[in-house]
Amino acid sequence: MVVGIIGGTGFEEILRKGVRKVIKTPFGEIESAEGEVNGCKVLFIPRHGFRHQYPPHKVKYKANIFALRQKGVLKAVGISAAGAINPQMKPGDIVIVDQFLDYTKGREYTFYDEELVVHVDMTNPYSPSIRRVLIETAKKLGLRVWEEGTYVCTEGPRFETKAEIAMFRLLGGDVVGMTNIPEVILAREMGISYATIVLVTNFAAGIQPEVTQEEVIEIAKKKEKEIITLLREAIPKIEELEREEICAKMDEIVEKFMRKFTRE
Repeated sequence: MVVGIIGGTGFEEILRKGVRKVIKTPFGEIESAEGEVNGCKVLFIPRHGFRHQYPPHKVKYKANIFALRQKGVLKAVGISAAGAINPQMKPGDIVIVDQFLDYTKGREYTFYDEELVVHVDMTNPYSPSIRRVLIETAKKLGLRVWEEGTYVCTEGPRFETKAEIAMFRLLGGDVVGMTNIPEVILAREMGISYATIVLVTNFAAGIQPEVTQEEVIEIAKKKEKEIITLLREAIPKIEELEREEICAKMDEIVEKFMRKFTRE
């Protein structure tokens, strides 16, 4: 089995000897790195590209997720930086989110909008078993980790206003970022068990006086090694997991969908 990792720039270090490749999909070409981590096959996709050339609203989400399934990935972990709406969550903390609120506007949210119409259940959007492995591994490593949280996804690339953050807090949001939607939705549509590691890089607007890109990058660099260590320890355990039934049930639909492109 191949474990997929979707992360930001810098996290390709998890594959120190990985081979970089371009993967062609019906939704465009994407960059990747293939290799082994703790004896497990891993496919890494840099969400923003290796040169960080794609802003959040232009990430090739459909191509990324299609490429994972095309390469045999059935379990995957996303890594996202986010701001804390919940003031108890501090910069440098890790949150293994369990719910999301979608406040994006102009993205493509589904593979199934033409020949097939498919309604996927998103009651629990993130894989409980992968989340459990990530939480237990983080605790074992002594990392400050939150076992649940609600991720608010905004369109970007701008940061949010303090009024928006006040609203998100009233709605139960804990962290705010720009990349988890539609990634988590598309993963479910492709039958991929998926979970997200959120690294808190700052307090959201209104909780601190202003938000800057520089502080986000600074915290991400400081915590990069911790996240990579967490992944290295967790990947063998994730590789051994069975997919959730809700994902396995998608296989027939996914195979039918993907056959369309082999015919073409």
